[in-house]
Formats: sequence, structure tokens, C-alpha cells
Amino acid sequence: MASLYQDHITLPQIVKKLPKVIKKLPKMTLGLRYVYAKRTDKHTGLGLAFAKAVKAHPNAAAVKYEDMQLSYRELDEWSNQLANYLISQGCQKGDVFALALENRPEMLCGLLAAAKTGMIAALINTSQTGKVLKHSIDLVNPKLIIVGNELVDTLIDIKGQLNLGDSQYLWWDDIDTYHEHRDDHPAPIGMTSLSPLIHNQPKTCPKSSQDIYLNDGLFYIFTSGTTGLPKAVVFNHGRWMKAYGGFGYALALTPKDTLYVALPLYHATASVICWSCAVAGGSAIALQRKFSVSKFWHDVHKFNATSFGYVGELCRYLIDTPVSDLEHNNPITKMVGNGLRPSIWHSFKERFGIDEVMEFYASSEGNVGFTNLFNLENTVGFTPLPFILVEFDRETGAPIRNKDGFMREAAQGETGLLLGEITDKSPFDGYTDPEKTRAKIFTDVLIKGDRYFNTGDLMRNIGFKHCQFVDRVGDTFRWKGENVSTTEVENIIADCPGIGEAIVYGVEIAGTDGRAGMVAITLDEGVVFDKAYQSQLLTEITQHLPSYAMPVFIRLLDNIETTSTFKYKKSQLKEVGFNPSQTTDSLWVRLPKSEQFTPVTYETYEQIQSGAFRF
Repeated sequence: MASLYQDHITLPQIVKKLPKVIKKLPKMTLGLRYVYAKRTDKHTGLGLAFAKAVKAHPNAAAVKYEDMQLSYRELDEWSNQLANYLISQGCQKGDVFALALENRPEMLCGLLAAAKTGMIAALINTSQTGKVLKHSIDLVNPKLIIVGNELVDTLIDIKGQLNLGDSQYLWWDDIDTYHEHRDDHPAPIGMTSLSPLIHNQPKTCPKSSQDIYLNDGLFYIFTSGTTGLPKAVVFNHGRWMKAYGGFGYALALTPKDTLYVALPLYHATASVICWSCAVAGGSAIALQRKFSVSKFWHDVHKFNATSFGYVGELCRYLIDTPVSDLEHNNPITKMVGNGLRPSIWHSFKERFGIDEVMEFYASSEGNVGFTNLFNLENTVGFTPLPFILVEFDRETGAPIRNKDGFMREAAQGETGLLLGEITDKSPFDGYTDPEKTRAKIFTDVLIKGDRYFNTGDLMRNIGFKHCQFVDRVGDTFRWKGENVSTTEVENIIADCPGIGEAIVYGVEIAGTDGRAGMVAITLDEGVVFDKAYQSQLLTEITQHLPSYAMPVFIRLLDNIETTSTFKYKKSQLKEVGFNPSQTTDSLWVRLPKSEQFTPVTYETYEQIQSGAFRF
């Protein structure tokens, strides 16, 4: 499918942005020493970066949350107390403990304690329950679990199935436990109250903090995929420092800045990208438990936030909200995140007064990342790390190899599969499961013996080492002999008048090749899917989509379910397809040569599957 956004980076665009980049250059140059660090015998990591901020700005705000605020010195000493307590319980470097907390200062305290003890913090996805949660915990075999009161019930449901004793469950009350560590809040039965215990510990940093190196584990981050059971991704100190030196020193925040984060801290965008940007600038990170459209601008003003962390759907929610007085004269000037759609990029900046969009591309397990350093539009930016885009056969789901067995690089402007070369500077740390690690590595790609990490993402090279995200490999399908990008079609349909959200996927029709396009949509309040609106919608999407990319089926939803990191859950939608016996949602089809949509009844469904219509 041809790109709906044929962006090309030109030399004049780069030159125009150079003055601002040059202004940042001295600080960015300092950051590069962390990006390119490769000595495995030199002390490094999150603890070192935070200690530098404490030394430079001890009294600057480090975290803001609800009505409390902690300085860098206070958060540092608090985390030292937790680290010293863990050591007193026999915990040592390489041991794992699980953190089951929502976004609150205790989570940052726990992450820092891991960094200072050499332990690995398994960041539990707070939306997981039952067997999925048990699977995640079993994967990492933690020595203990620190659980917030907000997640106690969820954990108690599976507690009897875990191989942990009562003494291994440490309970953190859902209050301001920095200032309040009372004994009159008893822990749930079978758990120990953590807050009173750590406040008896020394505030000095443990000696173990000096024994942290590039390849030492820091986090386990669980992939939040829409299907299957999670994988535990190893995230080491070296990778956190790459984000610190790259994103943090490039965003160039200062102690006067506050970065607002409503994304979950168990996700790398928040705990790695956003937090490293704040620490690098000696800035505050302002936390909200969960993202809320109605609270967003209120929080921005309350915390005097000058920047915020985002994913694409968060931006979509904000721009779809009616204009409010609170968004005017807001203090936000910068944003850092990924997934801002090309179709709303410019309008988002204009409406909310954003000067700089540091879009990036990265993954929890990947070895290559891109940064929009030049503040250009519609690009994930560029990377100094070695990568290639290779030609990809979407029908076979595999890269194309020539007669000699080597892959072929995609031409500039063409879409290709992004591969990150595995080198000393860009290693692939892998998963807890060695077999899953091996499955993500391609060998003998361009020459014998080379090794590349398969990102599973399709990118377009748009010039000057800049790329544009196109789609996930699994989110493309083929129809009428053409490749259809679900992301690009979603962008078009979601921007049509009356549409709230849109999820595009391919469904099989008996007797046809490929998959027909289907879109699940929500409608804006007051919009009725009648003939007049259908005609308007068809006119709109016909103007922007080629015929093969036009959706054949529509499913009307009251709301769209997403993961806690705002990813759409497509698997169930794909399973149901357009079968009316498997859903009570309203289903519609655009029959061949028809200029309107027809309801999919049981009779219509049987006719379609029996070949009564030629699609």
C-alpha cells in the first residue's frame, strides 16, 4: 500500500532546524558518553545518574504527586532506607523482587532501591489478573513481592498458587508512606507492613550501589501484547543509561521543569524514557495514577508541568476532547513519547501550543532506537545505531532473500522490515526464555556471520537517516493483490467526522484470496449510523483511500477495549469477524457495486460465505 503520508526529509529542513540543535549540542555531546559507553568494568546505571542529580540539585523537586512533593535528596534517602532494609533481609545482587504498585512515589523509591542493591525489579503490569499475573510472577521467580494496597485483592486471588511464603509479601499502604509510617494501619493477613520497617534503616547509600555495571540487570518489563501470555524482557543498567544520555540530554529539561507522566511506570516509556529525561535535567516527574482526559489539563496547571510523556492514543483522546479553558495558556512546551499520528501531528502542536515533539521509536527488548532530535514532523527521527530496512514479503511474513541467501535492503522511500544490528554498542539482551530470544535473531543477513535483531516493525526511510513508522508486521493484510496497512487506514478513518476511534483488521471471506478489510468503530456522541451518515462516511474515506483499502465490513462498538498501555485488543475482534451469531454488536457490509452499507443478518452472512456475492 502506498504511503498516505509521503514525507521526505530535505536538506533545507535540516538546515532550518540546526540553530536549535546547535544550542543543545554541548549538553547532547555530554550525553553521548552514556549512549556509547561499552566498558563493562566501570560503575554506571540508574543509581549513578540519580546520585549526580542529587549532588547537583539536592533541594529541587524530584517527584510531585497529589498534594505531596519530594526533593531529590528526600527521594534519595528514602530509597537508601529501602535498599538497606532489603540487604538486611539477605537480598543481594542479582536477586529479583516484584513491584506491584500503581503510579505513586513508592514506585520510584522501589526502582531506585533495585538500582542501589543490584537487584532486579520485576515491574508488574497492574492490569494483569489471575493466571496471566501468576504466569508473570512465576517467570521471574522473585525473592519477595512488594505490593501496594491498591493491588492486594488481585494478588490475594492467586497467592495460594505462588511458591512464596507469607514473609515474602511486603505491603505498602496506599497513603503517603514517606511522611506516614504508622503501625495503626495493619497489613493484610499473610503480609508484612513495609513502611514502618524501612524508616528504621540508615539513610546512607549502601556500598552495593558502587558494584553496578553496564550489563547488570535493572528491570524485568513484561510485554503488554494483545494476545498470548506476557514475556519478561531483561532491561539492564546500560540500556537505561543510553536513554538517559540520549533522550534525557537531548530534551534538555532543567530544575525549573516538570514532566507530567500519566503512563504506567511498569512500562518503559514512563520508567525509562520519561524518568531519564527528568533525572538528566534535575527536573520533577509529576505522577498521575492513571491517564484521565478530564484530569489532564487540571493536573498540568496544578503541577505547573512544562512537558509530558505520551503515546499515540493519549494524544488522540486529548485532541478529540472539546476545547476547554484549561488548555489555553497552558505551560506545556515539550512532549516526549511515541505514536503521534501524522494526521494530527501539526494540529496537535498548534492547538495546544507545543514547540517540541520528541517522538522516538524504541521497544523494551529492542537494540535500536530513533529520536526526533531535529523536531521535524511525521518522523520517529534518526539513530546513530546500526540498522537496515530489508525487503519484506507480507504474504509469507518473511524477509526476501536473494539467490545467495542474503536479504535485500529496501530503497529510500520504500517500506522495509527494520532490523537492528547486534554489536557491542547495540546488544540484544533477550528474554528470560532462551528460545524466544533465538527466534528474534536473524543471521547471515547481508554477509556471513552477521546478526540482526528482528523488530517486527515496518519502517520507511524518508532521508537523512530518518525513518517513519508504517506498521507492525502482524497488522498488515493483503486484499485484491495489494498490501493494506492497518495503521494508515485507521488514521484516515479515525479522522473522519463523527468517528471516535477505529480499529482496522483483515477478515477471511470463504472463496476469496487474502483478507477483506473490516473496521470496528465508535461514534461521537449524537451521531447516528443512518443512510445520510453512511453516505457522508463513504464520500470521506473514498477521497483518501484506494479501493482495495476501503473497509468491506463495519462493526459498531459502544467503546473500544485497550490494554493499559493503550494498545488495541484486536485478537477477539478478528476471531468474531463479521459473524452475527458471535456478537450482539451491529455489523454492516458494503456489498459489491453498492454505494451503501447493508446490515449483516444471519441470512446475509450465509450468502456471503456461500459465494452469492463476488467480492
